Amino acid sequence: MTPEPEIWNGFTRAALDIAYNNTAACPHAAETLSALASRSDITRARFCTARDVAYGTKERQRFDLLSCGKANAPLFVFIHGGYWQRNHKDMFSAMADGPMAQGFDAALIGYTLAPEATLKAIIAECEAAIRAILAEMGPRRLIVSGWSAGGHLAARLVEMPEVDAALAISGIFDLEPIRLGELNDKVRLTVEESIVESPLHRLDQATKPVILAYGMGELPELQRQSRDYFLAREKLGLPGSLLPLADKDHFTILAELAEPEGALASALPGILVFDASVERQSPILPQ
Repeated sequence: MTPEPEIWNGFTRAALDIAYNNTAACPHAAETLSALASRSDITRARFCTARDVAYGTKERQRFDLLSCGKANAPLFVFIHGGYWQRNHKDMFSAMADGPMAQGFDAALIGYTLAPEATLKAIIAECEAAIRAILAEMGPRRLIVSGWSAGGHLAARLVEMPEVDAALAISGIFDLEPIRLGELNDKVRLTVEESIVESPLHRLDQATKPVILAYGMGELPELQRQSRDYFLAREKLGLPGSLLPLADKDHFTILAELAEPEGALASALPGILVFDASVERQSPILPQ
């Protein structure tokens, strides 16, 4: 029997699929997301000030706004994951709990999933959502964040002039292994798109601070993605930090943002200069 050929960095197609299958690697994944969705219902009931605000005509082109109760608070925008092809913003409202406790207002973005939308279209939707959010709320210092595929989107959206910094959690920054595996059955990346839409290949356009967080219990490829992107940025002197979290996997890491004193929530205030006399501030690194 002929061995399966290697297609990328020593991986066969089958091995590559396993290397990026976060759900299979975490038996508790469905339970964790279900509990998060239940908690998110409570968060929206308590803090949501605007629900399913349309920023386009498609069903998922909606955002939610949540308030920490402080005037002129900076804004934390969260984008959900699911390899650009599953999940919903409503499952992740609890990601605002930690940021709100740290003095941020929050917004949750929905977007059209693949294969209905291409990755380029998804990025454009998220950009449109941020512009619509700021039109609704007024100018704000803004941190964009996301988990998994949302981490990729956060790293792309930090290029926007409206965005001051990013927190990318367990993200994908080099899309080539995605293009070569089963995940691409729906995402449908071309060779050109896998380069053009990879944050790793857009370093000259992402010059603001980016915190890259991942769980040390995650799949090795997910850890490598964050480390390699950080090292590439560091080599060019771009601002940011690497935040590996012990004993966290691809799903349990979310608690570090949802909890007020979690490692990810606690990292947020240091990213921006809090000066109420200045409408927008230059981002700085967390100490």
